[in-house]
Amino acid sequence: MKRVQFVSRVRIVTLATVLCAGIIVGRLYMLQIVEGDVYAAKANAQFTPLPAPLLDRHTIYFSDKNGTLITAASMADVGTSSQRKRFYPGGTLAAHAVGFVAYNNDNVQKGRYGLERYYDQMLIRTDEDLYSNFFVELFSAAKTLFGGTSETGSIITSIEPTVQTELERTLATYSSDWKPKLAGGIIMDPKTGEIIAMAIAPTFDLNTFNEQRDPAIFSNPLVQNVYEMGSIIKPLTVAAGLDSGSITAQTTYTDEGCLTIFDKKICNFDLRARGTVPIQEILSQSLNLGVAFVAQKTGPDIMREYFLERYKLGVETGIDLPSEAHGLVDNLKGNVPVEFATASFGQGIAITPIETVRALAVLANGGKLITPHVVKAVRFDSGVERELEWGEGEEVISPNTATQVSRMLTEVVDTSLANGQIKNPRYSVAAKTGTAQIANPSGGGYYTDRFLHSFFGYFPSFDARFLVFFFAVEPTGASYSSQTWAQPFHSITQFLISYYNIPPDR
Repeated sequence: MKRVQFVSRVRIVTLATVLCAGIIVGRLYMLQIVEGDVYAAKANAQFTPLPAPLLDRHTIYFSDKNGTLITAASMADVGTSSQRKRFYPGGTLAAHAVGFVAYNNDNVQKGRYGLERYYDQMLIRTDEDLYSNFFVELFSAAKTLFGGTSETGSIITSIEPTVQTELERTLATYSSDWKPKLAGGIIMDPKTGEIIAMAIAPTFDLNTFNEQRDPAIFSNPLVQNVYEMGSIIKPLTVAAGLDSGSITAQTTYTDEGCLTIFDKKICNFDLRARGTVPIQEILSQSLNLGVAFVAQKTGPDIMREYFLERYKLGVETGIDLPSEAHGLVDNLKGNVPVEFATASFGQGIAITPIETVRALAVLANGGKLITPHVVKAVRFDSGVERELEWGEGEEVISPNTATQVSRMLTEVVDTSLANGQIKNPRYSVAAKTGTAQIANPSGGGYYTDRFLHSFFGYFPSFDARFLVFFFAVEPTGASYSSQTWAQPFHSITQFLISYYNIPPDR
């Protein structure tokens, strides 16, 4: 018995010794290799007066489809100077999402846009971070992992650099072809809310942002601006009607081309009457009178419930990017029928692109309102990683309703969009175009020759891996979104199917 106890004690002592040695070696590695340049800069700074505090920040990472981390933002020394600067290896890649660091009014460098600003306090590396005891750091990280305290660390985003590159290439080509004032796109996992890619054209180089003359280019209109989105809102109206029981997939209405509601004339895009029309054709032909009919059948109270309380149009999404705006939907808080009729086809209400994407994802994920986000995990200096919790989302329409609308939108792609020329025989794809008149801020009403072109789609239709959203402000040379966005959407769909090796579903 004594021999067994002796052996056990020896093993415990040996294990403790090995553990301590491992911790010491690990700490030495952190001090000399990982943080060696930081300590050297700190030491030099003690002998060289600096005009401002020495910049030091944690890293921002992209993550590829295999989970490999690629640096998006890191620290770099400037020649032989003890000064350090923020370096962005991707240059223009995801510039509006990443953001940059710059001096503010108190001569301190801070995150000014994008993730650099939103996660500024997380990314700042303090002297306490550098000189903290390794045991404290280790157990502090563990405490954060299991309980949650405000620790600093590097952030791991869901942005996939190859997909981001393809999205930016697509927007650049679109801008060259159609000369819009602005174009943007989002690729998101509709089930989790992870942003896979987010881009704006025109863009800028994060390493030379100071060369830009107009600071407006730094803002992110996908999050900060509101627009009347047009007909991509129609599927949400149809979903409200189906989900509330106001209509069924077999419902028909009489289409006379134009309709007057309280002296307000509402017409189809071509002014043409179509007679008796089933619900499917409302989406296939993008009929304004069709969704106005659905809005009337549903009624203001139920429409308001779906648009404002369920889809939460007009409410910030909570995306982890700064200065998020909320939509302008106060006209739906009353009971004026014409306001609901125009809102049913995406006019008269102005919402952010990211609000739009969150609402449309309901159709792609079985009815849940998720939270779109860019960062999925935090990595601490100790090596411990903590995944961020964004929730599963509240069910706001039934899975059956989502399936019915997905079936209708798949029919749109198979038979109507580009006359069925971009139908994929092996993959189900659901999509809808949107063409909205742009409001005239000075004279009231709408311009007759200026439009916003929007487009969204997801695939596979009934088990969606990706939702793709595009929009462009005042493209030239084409009147309708189907003319400008159908082919770019088809191309990026084919790219994603190939890149992720998505198995066919039909």
